[in-house]
Amino acid sequence: MRLYSVLLFCLFMTLAADSNAQKLPSKKNILKTLRLTNGYFMNKWPDPGKPIFTNIERPSNIWTRAVYYEGLMALHTIDKKKAYYDYAVLWGEKHNWRLRGGISTENADNQCCGQTYIDLYLIDKKEERIRDIKACMDRVVASEKIDAWSWIDAIQMAMPVFTKLGKLYNDSRYFEQMYDMYAYTKNKHGDNGLYNREDHLWWRDKDFDPPYKEPNGEDCYWSRGNGWVLMALVRVLEELPKSDPHYAEYLQDFKDMSAALVKIQRPDGLWTASLHDPNHYGGKEITGTACFTYGFAWGVRNGLLDKKTYLPALTKAWNAMVKDAVHKNGFLGYVQGTGKEPKDGQPVTYTSKPDFEDYGLGCFLLAGTEVYKLK
Repeated sequence: MRLYSVLLFCLFMTLAADSNAQKLPSKKNILKTLRLTNGYFMNKWPDPGKPIFTNIERPSNIWTRAVYYEGLMALHTIDKKKAYYDYAVLWGEKHNWRLRGGISTENADNQCCGQTYIDLYLIDKKEERIRDIKACMDRVVASEKIDAWSWIDAIQMAMPVFTKLGKLYNDSRYFEQMYDMYAYTKNKHGDNGLYNREDHLWWRDKDFDPPYKEPNGEDCYWSRGNGWVLMALVRVLEELPKSDPHYAEYLQDFKDMSAALVKIQRPDGLWTASLHDPNHYGGKEITGTACFTYGFAWGVRNGLLDKKTYLPALTKAWNAMVKDAVHKNGFLGYVQGTGKEPKDGQPVTYTSKPDFEDYGLGCFLLAGTEVYKLK
């Protein structure tokens, strides 16, 4: 009788847990949210070539805007509105398909726009669309310089460009250069590389590797910085041939990072700006959360991450972002401004406006598109 009561109790608890489990919205509602947030931005920036002015004036093909267009092109794969394509093409045309700093730039931030230039070329193969980005990356390959990515954001800005060009031209030299640069950042920058193999997370740059500590004595792992790396690994693995000699390493890094991240998710589904010190600027923040949601959804959809573990995590994350950050007019709250550590761009609130509104939306669109495809 006692055993029966225990079994009955266990059954009750299982049913209760199932009833309280969150579910993803319908595809219709996911798409409605993506259209709302993207529409807000396109209406605010009707001229995609207009310079961005914060403390100084910058051209609109810098990395912040390039990340937005990564998200827009992802949205276009599930919602093939001509307006999205035209908006992206006009952005390229306004800049004559050039890079900030020209073809000689070694700055990954300046190369990020090439991801969208290449995607647009694949839709309509006009050579001017990839002329400069190919020339730039060819110079990088020829130089054999491998230490240019001294900050982990650069991994997301440039790695997918190498992958796309290598796939487009069936040229493994792009893949080889990409790996050499990734490996140098991972294993050499700073004292012993920017990747901590124990925690499976990344220090943003050499200024944050040990002995630097957060107020609670833990290492400083910036949420969005780690989000950039996870996003890059997704975008590389999605297009890199599985026969590539380094595919397995990228995949293992993706799985190890995901396993580390899912353990430190907040109960409400979000992640804090400082991943190992939740009390150091520990409020809500969605750029890192969006990157992690994107990675988890892609991993589950492709059978690379355990569905029982990661589907509840990404579901909580997506629902929390939509509930807590999306305004009725499509503006996104809780977006940390530009910087390189938890204290930058603060305070981050529901109504705070970051110095750039574009990259946060790009991450959100990428996450939402993957959640839509998974659904």
